[in-house]
Amino acid sequence: MSDKFYFLDEPLLSFGGDQVAEDPKDGLALFGPNEARSSLPDNIVIGTIEGLNLWGGWCKALNAPSSCVDINRQRPWPPYPGYDVAFGSSWPSPLKAYSLDANELQNAATKSDKHERAFAVANQYLSNIEKVKKLDNKPALAICVVPDFVYDHCRPQSYVQEKSDEPKTNEQKKYLKNVLKDHDMGQSRLFEDEALFDKNTNLEQYGLSPDFRRQLKARVMEYDLPIQIIRESTLRITKQIRDGEPGVNPLSDRLWNFGTALYYKCGLKPWKTPWAREGVCYIGLAYKLANQKSGTACCAAQMFLDSGDGVVFVGEFGPWYSPEKKEFHLSKEAAEKMLKGAIETYQDQEGKPLKEVFLHARSGINKEEFEGFQKACPEGVKLNAIKVRKDNSCPRLFRYGDHPKVGLRGKHPILRGTFWQRNKYRGYLFTTGFKPRVGSYDGWEVPVPLLIQIQHGDADLVQVAQDVLGLTKLNYNACQLGESEPITVKNSDRIGEILLSNPEFKHDKWKHNFKYYI
Repeated sequence: MSDKFYFLDEPLLSFGGDQVAEDPKDGLALFGPNEARSSLPDNIVIGTIEGLNLWGGWCKALNAPSSCVDINRQRPWPPYPGYDVAFGSSWPSPLKAYSLDANELQNAATKSDKHERAFAVANQYLSNIEKVKKLDNKPALAICVVPDFVYDHCRPQSYVQEKSDEPKTNEQKKYLKNVLKDHDMGQSRLFEDEALFDKNTNLEQYGLSPDFRRQLKARVMEYDLPIQIIRESTLRITKQIRDGEPGVNPLSDRLWNFGTALYYKCGLKPWKTPWAREGVCYIGLAYKLANQKSGTACCAAQMFLDSGDGVVFVGEFGPWYSPEKKEFHLSKEAAEKMLKGAIETYQDQEGKPLKEVFLHARSGINKEEFEGFQKACPEGVKLNAIKVRKDNSCPRLFRYGDHPKVGLRGKHPILRGTFWQRNKYRGYLFTTGFKPRVGSYDGWEVPVPLLIQIQHGDADLVQVAQDVLGLTKLNYNACQLGESEPITVKNSDRIGEILLSNPEFKHDKWKHNFKYYI
């Protein structure tokens, strides 16, 4: 089979009144959200006094129109019409605002031990979320406004120069390491050396992520309350940001993205996929390496339904990583258990009979895995395994130019939606490139295509490419015309990090809804 080229039209999205548009900003501004409500559910906000004041100003900005002063910048950054116009209802003031002591938060965020830092800071936010149980009306969302010093100090590689406590000595660190090793094996020490180890130390914190964001995202699931984390600096609106001057991300674009994320986390979908086929679901396999030497990794499945809903199913730890091949693969038994659990979750939440399942994986899916997945599929359900990943080794393509000077031809980036089919089972899809709606290419490098390869199944490759292009528009955490990767693989690293970096958090408390992970 010789090479073929296709141009895939930009997939449409469905908005209010079943009206469609290519760009979510156009659709929301013209028709409103697909799932409209006359009023939005309650929310709470947690932050320092300064953070709460900044949030109050941001709420006013959400409910007001915004646009770049320079009209030439309004095509790539469309004007924001205000929350009531875009989403059918004004953004409500918080049901409750909980204030954190900035000095206490500073002391917690500057502890010498990175695990203690993240745990102590997360506790200050969670102690206020605990108060939600006493409210008559349960909110749908918690806004966590975070000072920038928390972002700077509470990440795995952060270094604190001015510490709020006395750092542990090397001997104390060594003793703690042995205590944790015994703890992991279910053993306890009868005689603790008080000079080296405080018996009141909470060992749970060492089984949680030293990254504040990942830890808070995991621990808050116990309260059945999605959260939106935002830095104080993001909420500061300068004249340069408000006017949308060059060098900054305009306020209008920030409001579009943030407003969409808030709407989705409140339990409502701003748009849906009219191109989705009923009974078809897309599952992305997410992996995160736990131990390089043993190859131990965690696997999770991200399932996206024809309704646009996202479901996360947590798998098991196991030796899924091969250092030689640098790929992740499940055993037949683990693959069967993974897909069986995901399908059961789908049936519990959706209830519609499945017709076809598409598995997406960056590492691809081998024969043994596919046999396991097949065993989990109900009778009559078609199963297809698709390898989807960016391919930096693929030849880069440019649009043809007829400039009279030969040296100036071919300098324009390829169109987003160009599909280069190499054979019946493999092709390259350019999900980045020139976007006619935007009138430019909004990237920084020569567009890199996605390799799309049908490894198992008898799906039509062009149809698979169209589906993948459509799935680049399902990220409700932003309001973009389309992204470089489909949602099935885009957030696999982020989900894996939250799952893997918190082994102390019990698996029965994990939530299946995608809104808890973004």
